[in-house]
Amino acid sequence: MLRRLDIQNFVIVDHLELDFAAGFGALTGETGAGKSILIDALALALGDKADAGVVRVGAQRSEISAEFDLAGNTPAQTWLAAQDFPLEEGVCLLRRVVDASGRSRGYINGSTATLQQLREVGEMLADIHGQHAHHALLRADAQRELLDAQAGLQPLAREVQEAHRAWRAAQEARLHAERDADALMRERHMLEWQVRELDELAFDPDSWAELNQEHRRLTHAASLQEGVDRALAAISESEGAAAAVVEHEAARLAGLMEVDDTLREAHDLLESAAISLEEAGASLRRYRDRLELDPGRLAEVESRIEAVTAAARKHRVQPAELGAVHERLAARLKSAGEAADPQALIQRETEARARYLARAGELSAGRASTAAALSQAVSDSMQELALAGARFEIALEPLPEGGPHGLESIEFRVAANLKQPLRPLAKVASGGELSRIGLAIQVIASRAAHTPTLIFDEVDVGIGGRVAEIVGRLLKQLGGSHQVLCVTHLPQVAAQADWQWSIAKENRAGETLSSVHVLDDAGRIEEIARMLGGVNITATTRSHAAELLGM
Repeated sequence: MLRRLDIQNFVIVDHLELDFAAGFGALTGETGAGKSILIDALALALGDKADAGVVRVGAQRSEISAEFDLAGNTPAQTWLAAQDFPLEEGVCLLRRVVDASGRSRGYINGSTATLQQLREVGEMLADIHGQHAHHALLRADAQRELLDAQAGLQPLAREVQEAHRAWRAAQEARLHAERDADALMRERHMLEWQVRELDELAFDPDSWAELNQEHRRLTHAASLQEGVDRALAAISESEGAAAAVVEHEAARLAGLMEVDDTLREAHDLLESAAISLEEAGASLRRYRDRLELDPGRLAEVESRIEAVTAAARKHRVQPAELGAVHERLAARLKSAGEAADPQALIQRETEARARYLARAGELSAGRASTAAALSQAVSDSMQELALAGARFEIALEPLPEGGPHGLESIEFRVAANLKQPLRPLAKVASGGELSRIGLAIQVIASRAAHTPTLIFDEVDVGIGGRVAEIVGRLLKQLGGSHQVLCVTHLPQVAAQADWQWSIAKENRAGETLSSVHVLDDAGRIEEIARMLGGVNITATTRSHAAELLGM
């Protein structure tokens, strides 16, 4: 559940620190006081898009922090662990910073997070039903998504969409092969020739590096031999060679050490130098013995280099890239071979279609079961919301060939009374009916929701009187299993809440700012009375408010 919300420099809020309780809480106040601004701030922390307009005028940045208690919220705990976010004291702290230029940064438990990560974990923490949510229910995609969410079928729905894409791709490959058989055959012949040519070249990147090194050695063999001979002569193979001179002087110093032992360091260094010169001479002699002046081998190496560079020029790549070109052409040849095999293409398409139908069949079964239960529950709820005799049904209309979203289209249908046939929701419901039906759907769907915090932002627009009292009772019932926050203008709804805050605008230092007041029993009576009676609050109004509150 939501524990705390800290808001700084957001629209008309300078700084608010709000501590939330469990159960059903009502947020009330005059229009424009900033009730929905609190919900917008929370939505920002949950990953909503941001722009510079949310930063309070004159401030450098806006900052929102929302702290959630994760007790019992296994999905969120698992997600945080999988994403390597620290989990301390069983809480999840979401933080969002938006600067005056509109750039934003997100954090989860103190670590930098992407907007997508905020959204993903946010979906497991809180669900916000906006004041126009019932209008969204007129869209076919929103109806389908609500049903799939209610049934927990979103992962399966994504699998079905991917399976449909794979089936259509296999089908298109078969049709393409049938339409362009001649062109595919010509492409295959060309690829066979190119791959065969590279097969014969047998290019190997490691051998290519060694070949170039050998070419450099063979090309400069004469100068290498001349240089080695001169070095050997200087070191050990000429009169006055360095090795002999150094060895002689080391021996002479050994005799002088009998007179003065401080010459030992110089003697030891000369002795070491003599050994090094001997080893250098031995190494040079071994190199000279291996060095070849072989014009025939040089010609052979140059021929191989020319063949490789010619192939590289033909394919417009560097020689070192020929291996990758070979692999790519071989893969294309294999694909072209499969494309030239109609039976293989038919088999692939058949298998892809079978996979799609199997997963889509599972999706259909899950939808049918949930649709029946949800239809009955919403119909029952509609009776309470002054829609006696009304019926609600989620219709699953079969699609002959299926589609990316399954084997059926989904349509919400309603009959306003017993005498009317069921018709699409968009064509039947009036504004007031749509508000009540939408609210019934949202409340019923939320009962089975795993999201611990449910927020209703003025979803009770367009209702009043007895219906408003029933809506309040429904939200209170929902507050028994979830934390429910409701922004409302209806006293009948607010009176059912377990706790209530009043949001108001205040003028401080010439600036209009939003403030929040936690209401005690007396404060709730005054606020409910204001909602009932407007400007002039009488004793009768207060009495009515107390009666609504059950005090």
